[in-house]
Amino acid sequence: MTMPKFSVIIPLYNKEEFVKGSINSVLNQSFSDFELIIINDASTDASFQKAQEITDSRIQIIEHSKNKGLPASRNTGIKMAKADYIAFLDADDLWKPTYLEKILVLISAYPEASLFATKYEVLLSNSKVIEHDFKEIKFDNHGIITNFFESNLNQSIFYPSCLCVEKKVFNEIGLYNESINYSEDVDFNIRSQAVYKFAYFNEALVTYLRNSQNQITQNGLVGKTIPDYDFYEKKFNKRSDIKKYLDFQRYTKAKQCKLSGEKERYNKLVSKINFNNLTSKQVFLLKSPSVVLQIITKFKLFLLKSGIEVNSY
Repeated sequence: MTMPKFSVIIPLYNKEEFVKGSINSVLNQSFSDFELIIINDASTDASFQKAQEITDSRIQIIEHSKNKGLPASRNTGIKMAKADYIAFLDADDLWKPTYLEKILVLISAYPEASLFATKYEVLLSNSKVIEHDFKEIKFDNHGIITNFFESNLNQSIFYPSCLCVEKKVFNEIGLYNESINYSEDVDFNIRSQAVYKFAYFNEALVTYLRNSQNQITQNGLVGKTIPDYDFYEKKFNKRSDIKKYLDFQRYTKAKQCKLSGEKERYNKLVSKINFNNLTSKQVFLLKSPSVVLQIITKFKLFLLKSGIEVNSY
């Protein structure tokens, strides 16, 4: 049996409303040489049954006997993958029909790269679509992102569903960290982007579903394990670009902690930030009373429901 060009991994947990759309967006790709691995992470709704209703010889469904979390689901798929290139799609996101075709263009055009991604669009719960024009991207069509960390200081230029990784990367730097249950993609990005070349297609080929009710929350980081930013700061102590990126990540998490009243965790995160690495607006928001952040958060939610996405970073 010939090895497929791509292994596509869909982690699945309680996405009964969306999973069929996600699966079909893969099956409808213009480039069809792939296998699709779906990992059902002990869903408690009808997600598994919905996935089973779609029949295609390229689909393989793997079941976890108990819920293990998103990183573990991705890792299960990676271990099962036969192809040299592994692409990820969340079970509530969609690929445009030419996503894999354009990733293949990147692979051919930039043999020095091992990480590949495309731009995305945001689909709001009211069916409005938001497109981004990232000023950090200096090319119109496709190219190499010379510094991922500098390009992601305000808003991420890609989401996990945009990413394709050469399999050797996982063999060399390890899989997703299963001890992290929040921002696990940030942890992997730090480890991988510090080492490997990153090719990018500046076209929105992924639709990211943003539920305005769920995306802006005041739950903070209660019960959540985030990446060990201190570890990476020590590991890359000569990389000022990584330090600045880590401080931005600390800033975003500290704001969440302030909103939820997690003072100890807030203080720990803020104590490690070099404020010269933040903008004046970011410093203002970080030092503002929680009531100010709450007002801003509620206003962002109002705008988001109206189809307007505001970056308050």
